[in-house]
Amino acid sequence: MPYVGRFAPSPTGPLHLGSLATALGSFLDARVHQGQWLLRIEDIDEGRCDTASVKHILHTLERHGLQWQGEVWVQSKRHAAYEAALKRLKTGNLTYPCACTRKEIEDANSLRAPGENRIYPGTCRHGMPAGREARAIRFRCPVEPVQWQDHRLGRFEDDLNTSSGDFVLKRGDGFWAYHLVVVVDDLASKVTHIVRGEDLTDTTARQIAVWNALQSGLETQAVIKPPAYWHLPVILAEDGQKLSKQTGALAVPEHDPVLNLNSVWQHFGLGKIKATEVTQWLELATPVWASYRAAQAAQ
Repeated sequence: MPYVGRFAPSPTGPLHLGSLATALGSFLDARVHQGQWLLRIEDIDEGRCDTASVKHILHTLERHGLQWQGEVWVQSKRHAAYEAALKRLKTGNLTYPCACTRKEIEDANSLRAPGENRIYPGTCRHGMPAGREARAIRFRCPVEPVQWQDHRLGRFEDDLNTSSGDFVLKRGDGFWAYHLVVVVDDLASKVTHIVRGEDLTDTTARQIAVWNALQSGLETQAVIKPPAYWHLPVILAEDGQKLSKQTGALAVPEHDPVLNLNSVWQHFGLGKIKATEVTQWLELATPVWASYRAAQAAQ
């Protein structure tokens, strides 16, 4: 299949250098493969997103020469697609309603050490307790562990029943969960490669499980295999935390896009590229990224 990559920011604020690094990496990877690079706005949590941030994201990408192909996908306009996907999973008995509160789940995990994953205990897997109403729709995790390969980090095997438990696809307040919408959109846009930050590594097995579940029952020749994954190292703030909006990361500076590109480039351990404007910089960076990709391949 032809290479199709994507960048999918959430418009909860302007892009910061950490987001720019991910955008640059995914853009160059598509360019190395002479593929497509798509842009998707992940605004499904509409209460936290705003149109000003969307405009700033588009402006920042364009200013740095990161031009996407095709129309911009916007999740808040795709509710019907997510509803259809949830219905398909329900038909296959791959979802169930859950009445558990956050406190009940916390109490069930009370013996776990701080920092350990909170695992859904399966209380409603075989039916909700009498007299309770559904607060969410959960995905029924597969029995077998999910196996996958990351380009840089190597092989993973994740038993979702012990690492997360059955996870939420739709919340009680009507909001869609990330693990459903991202997979529905990646499938619909025929994404073949996902290059993103290392902080999302532990979400991958859940997304592959949903990806496979949405294709259950299809003829073998119609099944699309999950994307290839490459999780890039994230940029850390001075205090060692991931650079993010939640930790107060500043917007990408406006005045010198070449300087910004070199800043995130050096984060990947690559030498400064001498260029006077972004088009020239990206031309020079492309073969360097091809070599970096080869060097990063897990042994």
